[in-house]
This record gives sequence, C-alpha cells and structure tokens, in this order.
Amino acid sequence: MLPPTAVFYLPWEVNAVKEGQSVRTFGRLVSYEAEDSRATLSAQHDSTEHQLLVHTMFVEPFNPIIGAHYLVLGETENFEVKEHPEEFDRQLPGSARLAGVGPMVRARVLNCVDGVNIALLQKAIGEQRSFFSERACKQGDAT
Repeated sequence: MLPPTAVFYLPWEVNAVKEGQSVRTFGRLVSYEAEDSRATLSAQHDSTEHQLLVHTMFVEPFNPIIGAHYLVLGETENFEVKEHPEEFDRQLPGSARLAGVGPMVRARVLNCVDGVNIALLQKAIGEQRSFFSERACKQGDAT
C-alpha cells in the first residue's frame, strides 16, 4: 500500500503538522551545511520571516544555490538541538522554537523552482484547498 499523498503546507504552517506526516512546502534557501546534511529554507508571511530546517541526506549530492527558491517533499520530524540551542535560535530568527526544538522536513525531493511566482503559488494552494473542501462537502452530502 502506498503512503498518503503529501498535502501542500505553507512554510509557516509546518509547525502545526504532526511528526511523520508527509508535506510539500517551499522557501528560499538561506543556508546549507553539507557536513550535517541540513539546509534552511525561509519564507516571508506578513511581516514575519519564517524558517524551516530540511534534512537533505536522501537528496544528496545536492548542489545548493543560496537565494534560490526550492520546493520540498518529505516527512516531518521533531528536531532538537542538544548543543548550544542559543546558536540555533540565533541562526533562525523569527521561528517559533522553544529551547531549540522544532519541525524539520526529511526531504525525499528537493527541486529548485527559481523563477516561480511565489504569490501565484500561494494563491494556487488556496484554490486547491477550496476545491478539496468543496468536493468533500459534496461527497458528504451525497451519502
């Protein structure tokens, strides 16, 4: 049996996803640590900069382009910084992490999508959600 399809989450919504759930999200690559197989994606929402850690071991070798937009598909897991959590928080300003704990996406697919209109992508995600909720309501009424 195949795993369920990944739902598209906006980067600031990934914090609410349960551990082990498949997600699709996007962001601008702001850092990459090859020795730790870890990248950081960033996205702006309102006046807040949201950042998300991505474990890249399954997509390496990975040729990062810092500043480019990436689309990531993977599973969420909790990530805890055991050494120097204050450095982790300093590296990721604006993230809602307490004591160095937060979500990380273990990437299965990591594609550079530089040139994609991010505002239009966000609008498309909203339209897709509307369509799926309408369809679910209609199927619920039909039974």
